[in-house]
Amino acid sequence: MTEWWNKKKEIEPITLVDCKRTILVGKKFLKKDGYSSEILGIVKKKQEGKDRKSNFLKSNANFSVLKEFRTDETEASENSPEAGADLKVDIFKEGDLVKVTALSKGKGTQGVVKRHHFAGGPKSHGHRHALRSAGSIGSAFPEHVQKGKRMAGSMGYEKVTVKNSKVAWVDVEKNIMAIKGAIPGRKGSWVKIIGN
Repeated sequence: MTEWWNKKKEIEPITLVDCKRTILVGKKFLKKDGYSSEILGIVKKKQEGKDRKSNFLKSNANFSVLKEFRTDETEASENSPEAGADLKVDIFKEGDLVKVTALSKGKGTQGVVKRHHFAGGPKSHGHRHALRSAGSIGSAFPEHVQKGKRMAGSMGYEKVTVKNSKVAWVDVEKNIMAIKGAIPGRKGSWVKIIGN
């Protein structure tokens, strides 16, 4: 994350996204495969400068990430490029609304105060270890801890989607785009960006 001065001379927080070299690896069609989709692959760094041969798309070893996106039959056949085409960041433009999905930061095992925003126990005399404890977890009936009880445990590292994020600017030469505000994940996370 960083910040920039927008056209109104105001400071805005933005997140820079480095869009690696992405290739349309293949397509699936409704008549042939039962559904229509496009398969995108992010090329591994050591393969970026090499010329693609006919078998490049067939080997999964050339890609660090392969992802399939469902599409309408008309989109998959008419509006999209052929398999093997490079997808650049210029498919987005300033002001576009996008949906960003990624894994959130992992925070390890946390207690109920941080994980579920419990108030904690009383801080007066006579309450020695009750400050950040969960308190009673049982009940008279059914005499066991019920499923879904909010307790201490693993926090973060979940799939999070932020909708209606606005594209601040796009740099086609460096293949970088800036999105207003924060997006899920840590530095270096893989991010899925879909236009609305």
